[in-house]
Amino acid sequence: MKEVLTSIIQLRVLGCFELKKLPTFIYQLTTLQKINLSRFSKLKELPTFISQLTALQELNLSECFKLKELPTSIGQLMALQKLDLLSCSNLKDLPTFIVQLTALQELNFSKCLKLKELPTSIGQSMTLQKLDLLGCSKFKELPTCIGQLITLQKLDLSWCS
Repeated sequence: MKEVLTSIIQLRVLGCFELKKLPTFIYQLTTLQKINLSRFSKLKELPTFISQLTALQELNLSECFKLKELPTSIGQLMALQKLDLLSCSNLKDLPTFIVQLTALQELNFSKCLKLKELPTSIGQSMTLQKLDLLGCSKFKELPTCIGQLITLQKLDLSWCS
């Protein structure tokens, strides 16, 4: 079975309302480029083995309502281009290691209701093109380093306070 799994490039685990954690076999999917875990509503944390998915380009965690933080191991995903955290309503902070993601182009924090600020290190993200903070009602101020994002093409602050 392991030979079959090595060719998977996309994994969708949508709407798994009762699952609380990712199955450990996923770390063996080294060719995986996209993971969609939308509406994995009981997921509280990502396992650290996520860093072993070195080909991962897109990680969708939208509507993972119980997710409070991202593991530092995400900072090792050098191929990651898109991180979607839409409606992760318990996510409070964006970790500073996010700048280690040298291929990151899109960050979506829309409707992350508890997100208050971006780390000042966000200004070091040299490939970021899209930053979405729509509906982040606790978000009050952009760090001044946002001006250092020379590749930023879209910034959405609609419905922020």
